[in-house]
Amino acid sequence: MTAFSTDAWTRNAVAYEAIRSMPFNAELAAGTLSPARFRHYIVQDAHYLIGFGRALALAAAKAPDPDRIVQFARAAETAIVVERSLHGGFFRDYGIDPETFAATPLSPACDHYVSWLLATAYAESYEVVLAALLPCFWIYAEVGTDIFSRAAPGNPFRDWIDTYAGEEFGIAVAEMIAATDEAARDASPVSRERMHRAFAHATRLEWMFWNGAYRESAWPL
Repeated sequence: MTAFSTDAWTRNAVAYEAIRSMPFNAELAAGTLSPARFRHYIVQDAHYLIGFGRALALAAAKAPDPDRIVQFARAAETAIVVERSLHGGFFRDYGIDPETFAATPLSPACDHYVSWLLATAYAESYEVVLAALLPCFWIYAEVGTDIFSRAAPGNPFRDWIDTYAGEEFGIAVAEMIAATDEAARDASPVSRERMHRAFAHATRLEWMFWNGAYRESAWPL
């Protein structure tokens, strides 16, 4: 049987290409993304990572063995602590203090993504939860590596690029892919198809998140 990850990436290759080539990432690579758009993105991403960390903690609670419990508990810590340190540097650069962050509501795309991810983490089986979490890991690594290969010299977003193209993040992604494939091997055909639906929806939400940042989307009311 083909590994779940191989099948899922093939099914969503068109969506990934749309993400890779979308204006936000093209301008990020060129170093021409406007400060306002990146500021919108970094605030929303910090909000998102809180929800993502909670979803990872729920994956740890549902994990079937101690090694996976530790993996996802550590991933939750990384989402909250390590990646927040990356945001902290940008927050200082963009003059975003804790009060400003707390007062900024989740954008429509961020709210949708976090709400769906947490609902999935609470209600779905372990293997479906992993399929829902995987695109955030995997797509960020692929986009980071792609942007690293074409980033303009002196790119102002170099810290972001280096984080997601880096070896440490790459190891975390490989571990996440392995855990998801492991869970899929024991899943029924019905559960495996639910995994595919979750992976595809999370991939769409990744596109919506970046697109919302590029458009600086906010609630109309």
